[in-house]
Amino acid sequence: MEILSVTGLSKSYKALRVLKNLSFAVRRGEVAAIIGPSGSGKSTLLRSITHLELVDSGTITLDGMVMVKDGIYAAPEVLRRVCLKMGLVFQNFNLFPHFSCLRNITEAQIRVLRRKKPEAEARARALLAKMGLGEKAGSYPCELSGGQQQRVSIARALALEPEVLFFDEPTSALDPELTGEILKVIRDLAAEKMTMVIVTHEMAFAREVADRVLFMDRGVFVEEGPAAEVIDRPREERTKAFLQKLPAPRL
Repeated sequence: MEILSVTGLSKSYKALRVLKNLSFAVRRGEVAAIIGPSGSGKSTLLRSITHLELVDSGTITLDGMVMVKDGIYAAPEVLRRVCLKMGLVFQNFNLFPHFSCLRNITEAQIRVLRRKKPEAEARARALLAKMGLGEKAGSYPCELSGGQQQRVSIARALALEPEVLFFDEPTSALDPELTGEILKVIRDLAAEKMTMVIVTHEMAFAREVADRVLFMDRGVFVEEGPAAEVIDRPREERTKAFLQKLPAPRL
């Protein structure tokens, strides 16, 4: 069953058309990986779906709720409900530097979900333990490695119990040694059937974890299909040219 549906999505910055009539859907429990060269519109697509950018035209439906239809957005109370169903993990962590790990995870629970502080902290501590950071509740972002900061940001997103979790190049700010920490967390979430849309440059990871891969270039989807099929046996020449220029896959 589809949980996310995007139809005819377009987005421009003045004369630059970044997204060009894009359409795709994600099933509940599916992991979809979006790959493609820099500047192809991948991050803009995620930001548009999660309402960090306004689209020019198109329709976005999440869990049966219409966020925007034919370029016209839903009423503010509906938008709020839709946005609460989505979580976004940024490539540069975006943690509050003056908040402890615990507060980084509890703040939105208290302010957005109106949870009581004890309940929010219990949820935060459980998620930190799940991320292997149970002892870091009182630490500040500057005291953590990049991999640890990214795990805190994933815990923060999960704390709001989203229906779909979006990742925008979650390992791009990390060195290879720390990348493995984040990929393991995402593997574990995939095993739990968390619905995820992941923009990534890690081809071996996409092949292993994603159910489906979509190759994007110049604002359009050039090719999509089962992960191993697209990465190992691409049909389109543009996809082949992109993959051939990448370094050997690593995990």
